Amino acid sequence: MHSGERGSGNLEMFGSLLRFHRERAGVTQEALAKDVGYSKSQVAMVERGERAPKGQFVEVADERLGAQGALLAVGRKLKGGRFPSWFEDYAELEATATAIYMYTTHVIPGLLQTEAYARATFEVHRPSLDDDEIDARLAARLDRQRVLGRTPVVGFVLEEHILKRPLGGAQALKEQLSHILDVGRHRNVDIQVMPIDRQNHAGLDGPMILLETEDPDRIAYVEGPRNGYFVTQQPELGQMFARYGILRAQALNPEESAQLISEVAGRL
Repeated sequence: MHSGERGSGNLEMFGSLLRFHRERAGVTQEALAKDVGYSKSQVAMVERGERAPKGQFVEVADERLGAQGALLAVGRKLKGGRFPSWFEDYAELEATATAIYMYTTHVIPGLLQTEAYARATFEVHRPSLDDDEIDARLAARLDRQRVLGRTPVVGFVLEEHILKRPLGGAQALKEQLSHILDVGRHRNVDIQVMPIDRQNHAGLDGPMILLETEDPDRIAYVEGPRNGYFVTQQPELGQMFARYGILRAQALNPEESAQLISEVAGRL
């Protein structure tokens, strides 16, 4: 999670209790971080309620700080974090990236989704999600979109067929396509469509997200159904950036893409 985002009330409660027991035990954030396998800054984020404790954090911290089960009791009441635990590290990097490039193949990416379309993606999830979880994930996804206003360079390559999948119904899709056109008018955002009639296609290996950050300079992220992983080493990293560049050349340019999106919306 990034600056300005807050966790649930339960996360803040847990964070306050963690800090109380840590200070009472005379343990520094750095020392606790070593015990739980976190960085000092990550422990600080947990104490501020900005990050949900993952793995064995609660159990280890309760024993290390002599909390006598207090942290365990509150920990059991914690609701999930703003994002699935496997997505949190990516979300933190995305929030501070200097450039974001996405190639998507199955669904309009979260950064471009309207509320109605995003809700539909959660409502068709299998296994099904309960209403509270849908609301929490929806709020987190919409809040992520703030990066569009502060990231200097953002690019998307979308497969044409995802523009025609009526998640949430035809009206929701029409509003979604109109929203894509609006976002594409921002000076820092380029949206391109890969048409279905292309004989040459550099993205057959699947979707990918590429980030440029201050440290390290470049990172790639590949997301699966229930997890994701980073690519930081050469030559694979360089190959993914090169592949995205070829995809952009093969896709319609932003103006042609906007025209196609308008035509699809007009038929709804």
